[in-house]
Amino acid sequence: MKRRCRVVASSPPKRRGAVLVTGTSSGIGKAIVEELAAAGFTIFATVRNEVDRSAVEALHTRIRGILLDVTDRESVAKAAQTVEQCGTPLEGVVNNAGIAIGGPLEYLPLDELRTQLEVNVIGSLAVTQAFLPQLRAVHGRVIFIGSVAGRIAVPFIGPYSASKFALRAVADALRIELGHSGIRVSLIEPGSVRTPIWRKGRETRAALEERLGTAGAAHYGDALRALMRQTEQEERIGMPPQRVARAVLQALTSRRPRAHYMLGAPARIGAILSLLPASLHDRFMRASMRLKR
Repeated sequence: MKRRCRVVASSPPKRRGAVLVTGTSSGIGKAIVEELAAAGFTIFATVRNEVDRSAVEALHTRIRGILLDVTDRESVAKAAQTVEQCGTPLEGVVNNAGIAIGGPLEYLPLDELRTQLEVNVIGSLAVTQAFLPQLRAVHGRVIFIGSVAGRIAVPFIGPYSASKFALRAVADALRIELGHSGIRVSLIEPGSVRTPIWRKGRETRAALEERLGTAGAAHYGDALRALMRQTEQEERIGMPPQRVARAVLQALTSRRPRAHYMLGAPARIGAILSLLPASLHDRFMRASMRLKR
């Protein structure tokens, strides 16, 4: 049965256009669609399965779930067609979908690195390319969800850091390229956020230890345990995802959106660390993660 495009709302605070948000089943993406729907936007919220689609649509009457795999070209094209056929002017695209792959680079299967980059970088650009014709018609906005890990390379989550460094480059280049068209591009760079993405990584710890074997565990076991402790702590003390969502709303509605929105002390510290000599940078990273010299 064909799904309806119309999203019914009661007493909207302000009538706005539509925004597509990727990766909305939990964490930051879920907070973003709730924030934007409450602000009056019609939301096209992408998810990977029917269960998540039903759940995200239950959050607000202005939210419509769309099945989307950002690594599948046909899936991306179909999503763009679906949004266009609904007729509501598309005012923004928020590239939030992402994964986090960790472990020592020495033992990292290269297929996992490819997957990390395919989802976080290539997938984000593929979605942006597909929706740019609709955004150009209304001088819309493109927003990427980055990370402080795109400012400083974090040991043992090298693949994730690499993807966020690359995403920052994509956002910066695209912002300049689209400057003449009236389309604004912003990168949101939060520090620690309370999100399930790191919990999912810890759940694969057993598989990672098996991959390392005896020799790998001898080299990296203590460091990985320190990393696990740190991610558990950051998940407890990190900023709520709603703070990221508020920054997204600001980037969508401000007359002059910023190029970068750095959220939280860790993000600002990361920006400073990126300017330090390598020796000081490395010393700080080792101390903060309690790694042996």
